[in-house]
Amino acid sequence: MVSILIRNLSDETKKALRIKAAENGRSMNEEARSLIVACTMQKPFQKNQPTASNWVDKLLLNLRSIGKAELELPPRDEAPPPPDFSGPEFGPSESE
Repeated sequence: MVSILIRNLSDETKKALRIKAAENGRSMNEEARSLIVACTMQKPFQKNQPTASNWVDKLLLNLRSIGKAELELPPRDEAPPPPDFSGPEFGPSESE
């Protein structure tokens, strides 16, 4: 096992690490270790890859990584006529 020393952490960062460690029931060393392992085991960040700020962006990023799918779109037809609500089953009309 290798040991490292991290210098020049701000008081805010140290306090946040202490709180996060307490929330997870770990020592600060254990918490720092788990954070370092989690960050280093992630898929490497690719250049020119947009960051995903919400779930829609994340979904689109994942779909783009799968590849393109060419779909044939059906031709557009004219819009159907609006429904007729003038029958007796809909009650009296407002003009009556």
